Amino acid sequence: MPPAVRPPASYRALGWLLAVPALLGTLITLVLPTVQTIVLSLHSGGVLQPSRFVGLDNYGKVLGGEEFWRALGFTLSLTAGPLLVAVVVGPLLALALDRGGALPRRAGLVAMSLAIVTFSPIGVAAAWLRGTSPDGPGIATLAEGLRDPATAPGTLRLVVVAATFGVVCALALTAFLPALRGGTAGRATVVVAVLVALATVAVGAQAFSIGMALTRGGPERATQTLAGLQYDFAFRMAQFGPGAAVAALTGVLLGVLGIVAVVVAVAARLRVTVLPKRDRSGAFPAEPSDRPASASDRSASASDRSASASDRSASASGRAPTRGGVVAGAVALVLVVAVGLVCAWPWISGVLAGGDGAVSGGLRAQVNTWVPAVAGALVSVGVAYLAALGIGGLRPLGARSEWLLLPFAPWLFVGTGPLGVADWQNMRNLRLVDTFFALFPPLLVSVPALLVLTLLCKGLAERNDRDFFGGVLLPSLPMAGVLAGAVTLVNAQDVLWPLLVAQSPELFTVPVTQMGRLGGFHGVPDVGASTPLVVVVVALAAVVAAQLRYLDRLAVSVNGSRPARTSP
Repeated sequence: MPPAVRPPASYRALGWLLAVPALLGTLITLVLPTVQTIVLSLHSGGVLQPSRFVGLDNYGKVLGGEEFWRALGFTLSLTAGPLLVAVVVGPLLALALDRGGALPRRAGLVAMSLAIVTFSPIGVAAAWLRGTSPDGPGIATLAEGLRDPATAPGTLRLVVVAATFGVVCALALTAFLPALRGGTAGRATVVVAVLVALATVAVGAQAFSIGMALTRGGPERATQTLAGLQYDFAFRMAQFGPGAAVAALTGVLLGVLGIVAVVVAVAARLRVTVLPKRDRSGAFPAEPSDRPASASDRSASASDRSASASDRSASASGRAPTRGGVVAGAVALVLVVAVGLVCAWPWISGVLAGGDGAVSGGLRAQVNTWVPAVAGALVSVGVAYLAALGIGGLRPLGARSEWLLLPFAPWLFVGTGPLGVADWQNMRNLRLVDTFFALFPPLLVSVPALLVLTLLCKGLAERNDRDFFGGVLLPSLPMAGVLAGAVTLVNAQDVLWPLLVAQSPELFTVPVTQMGRLGGFHGVPDVGASTPLVVVVVALAAVVAAQLRYLDRLAVSVNGSRPARTSP
């Protein structure tokens, strides 16, 4: 492998400079709200009563009561099912499709992409609630168990597993396939599995939408989650102190998970890189070498190119697929898709049944949903990308540059929920509540995007035999676009933040409108309103193109191991 082109020492100052916007964004929208949350948790009162310092009384009230521990236990139990899918089904499916060769693998990527672009927590919840009606469709009749306090927790766990099965499989597949292209696939897969497990638990710890829409924490608080308990304290009972205490305790859990994830990634010397495209003969371009090629080298290279050209269906790890591997890959894909269709049937039947789209998915609601979502994603991922180019690409601390991610680590998995009390108070103090501007996500930097892009820029810089522009910036730019699209989808389906800051119906997003109709007497809303056809078509085309043209060429390696060749 040729030596990487190291940026001149003068460029290291540019690396620090590119990280400044992310540092400022983290300070303003993550660190300060965290400090405010802690301060609020030490005071009593809120909107209706004057605030006064009470020390640790709120923590004593929260930790000394049964509600918090029951909510914590139930919240963690909700992550068990998706966690098993992510770390068991995901890697097994990735391995089967990898061994099956290019056709099964790419078919799997295309099929699973649909689960990503159509996933809507509120839409799924609305679909499952149709099962409580006398003519409920098939598996959705399980929702009847949500009415009984004795069966509601178990029923909600099953609903969460079914509702998230497709999207969890799709995301896990996207994460594990690149690990199989690493020079040491086993170790890379283990590291990726640890990161995926930490992320799954962190996301589950902030669960709000599905549970709130289906049960609102009932019956008899049997399905109360941490996010729901925080919401009840702070915004239903107007007790900011206990609500902030729950948020702070949740933040501690998420901070520990984030720090562990970053330490694991950096200590394992994890890196992501983009493998080259194949030439017209079907072979990969030969990597340049520091020494002249001997006759035997040229002969071996010609032989390798011939073998590569004849192998049109090599697996992602570089192994030629066997007939058994192809069959296993096809069977695995069919089984996962079949299970996914069964689990998604309530949503599919709900979309086919239609609904009052004029109310749930009107043009104004769609604008309120997607304009802030897109703008928030462009800002947060754009800021993260600049920092990633500086930290991972220009490497201001040399080989230790990735440790610069550690200051961001406590907020790696933190969403709007744990900071919601402080962020809402800030919006109220600025007189922005119930304005269109308030709908924009309050986070100026996406820390998950920063981690992924930094590891990618690091891998590109270490293997770069060209200039920084052609060897690092251009190959990493598509990943920034992919992450911006992913953050857009997450922002658009978020219900908590728009629910807090929008009181006027003219400012409701589609998910908020759907939730409101679920809690009223208007019947079940249009299940597919939050994933309109035009968005699904555009997003699906973009995701499929990204999967086949870019993500299918990513390789994840650890400890400096050399990535394997990718498939045709």
